[in-house]
Parts: sequence; structure tokens; C-alpha cells
Amino acid sequence: MRTKVVLTGQVWVASDIHLGPQAPATVEAFKRFLDQASQQAHALILLGDIFDAWIGDDIALQDPPAWLSDILAQLQHLASKIPLFLGRGNRDFLIGHALARHLGAHLLPDTFILQADCGPLLLSHGDEYCTADKNYQRMRTLVRTPLVQGIFLSLSLHTRRRIANWARSRSKQANRNKSAQIMDVNPEAIQYAWVASNIDTLVHGHTHRPAVHTQLYLGRECTRIVLPDWDYDHGTPVRSGWLSISAAGPELRLDTFV
Repeated sequence: MRTKVVLTGQVWVASDIHLGPQAPATVEAFKRFLDQASQQAHALILLGDIFDAWIGDDIALQDPPAWLSDILAQLQHLASKIPLFLGRGNRDFLIGHALARHLGAHLLPDTFILQADCGPLLLSHGDEYCTADKNYQRMRTLVRTPLVQGIFLSLSLHTRRRIANWARSRSKQANRNKSAQIMDVNPEAIQYAWVASNIDTLVHGHTHRPAVHTQLYLGRECTRIVLPDWDYDHGTPVRSGWLSISAAGPELRLDTFV
């Protein structure tokens, strides 16, 4: 039985912001987005890779760096005005209940059903659908086991940062040699998600390929909405955006906050 989140009104969904000290302009743009969301939306869902790396909730609760402290304060402010939901991605899968409690937010499972005014939607970060990348899926399964996470979180912050930097470097090198097809979602995995959930609209991030894909499958008109990533620091044009869900349906917005 999948988790169901029932929300009414304007629900905003964003993903792949990749916040970190290496992206100060993106951090500032995201602050402006949060301010707008707190005034215009009735709920905000962040579908993972909110942070470019997350090595444990204690980094947020024990003397966080200035950039992170500012973001957490703004997330707390937003959560005091509208419901805030946190998903976990491949970069920040170690976000836990301690951070959610600190922010006044709700922690989400990998995949869940959103019951909105326009009907049900299936939401996920999206990396679970990249099944053609066998090496990544093996790693994903390993690092999400309680034993491995417990060992990692028992290490010092300094050691965890070194491991995270090494893993990120290895990942970038490996991705250079992977085809675009392997890096994208597997169509069969998407079709299985439509059938298994009996929901015709799937929303995910992860691939950084924003689009709305619609197709007929087994006599049903099915839709896959891919959320954009955010980047205001590494080249032009800058990019960001989110999904706005209302009674009229989902609307993909590729707006920027300059």
C-alpha cells in the first residue's frame, strides 16, 4: 500500500535544486522561490536532491554553515505558513526525521500518491526508474540499507565529507562514459509504474530533462511530467522551475528567479 498525501488548493512541486556552498546564486534564487511559494501556494513538495550532498541531519542541527542556516530558517518559516513535504533523492537520501522535525516538515517515502484537486498523481524523485543503469541501481540498493547508513552516520563529519566528495567525483567520472539512454528512465519501468499504481500521471525529477510526455498505453492516456533542475551558477542561461497542481490540472512552469 503506497503512502497517500491528500492536499487541496495550489500544490507546488520542485526537485533537483542541488543547494550547496558551490552554488550561492542558486541558493539565493531558491530563497526567492520559497518566499513566493509561502505567499501563493497552499503546500510545497520538494522531491529530492534539494541539497547537492547530505551527509546526515546532524550537519543541520550542530552549527550549520551560514548558507545552510539561512536556507533552513527560510524552510522553517515556510513550514509555519503552509505544509512542507521533503522527498529524498540520490544526493540527499540521508535526509531523516530529525531534519523534518527541525523544519516542521513531513518526510516522504521514495514513491507516494498525491491526491490533489485534479485527481491522483504518482510522485517520485525518479532515480528508481533508471533501471538500465545496473551499476547505479546496485549502489542505490546498498547505500539505502540501514546497516550501511548506520556505519556511515557513525563516522565523524570530517570523514563523511571526505567520503561524500570522493563518491561525487567517482559518480561524475562514471557518468561521462554513460549513454544518454542509460542515464534516462527506462520506458518499461514507467509503464509498470502506471499499471501497478493504476494512476495515469507520474511526476518525477532526477534526469534534468524537463518535459511533459503523453502516450496511449493499454488504452489509457498516460502522462509523465519531468521536473527541471536548478542552476544559477554554472553558465547561462540560468534554469529553474516547478510544477503547479490545481483543480485545472498540473502545469509545468520553467520560470526563473533573478
